[in-house]
Amino acid sequence: MQRAVILFAHGSRDPLWHLPMQAVAAQVAAADPQVQVACAFLELTTPDLPTAAAQLVAQGAQQLTVVPMFLGVGRHVREDLPVLMDGLRQQHPGVNIVLQAAVGENTQLVALLAKIALEPPL
Repeated sequence: MQRAVILFAHGSRDPLWHLPMQAVAAQVAAADPQVQVACAFLELTTPDLPTAAAQLVAQGAQQLTVVPMFLGVGRHVREDLPVLMDGLRQQHPGVNIVLQAAVGENTQLVALLAKIALEPPL
């Protein structure tokens, strides 16, 4: 089964804002070259989630894992994302679409952020 990962973030008009997202995508691709990876955004930039998903499915993805790249679980994750996920599942009924928890809920990330916060200043 061909897998794909979509890193889903808020978005920004500032092109420099995208650099960390692109860095994560590059690390995902390097860690597992068999997995397709794309970034998608809620607003202010492209591609949006439906477009990124459609592109990956057109390239043969049979499983999509959506990773919400949000530290906090606010309205976008609680309300907007479930609607988008329902739309993806309707648009791609033959594709296994999985939604991970927001990265801010991952205990490994929380521990890493705490470790970074305790590092001595540069």
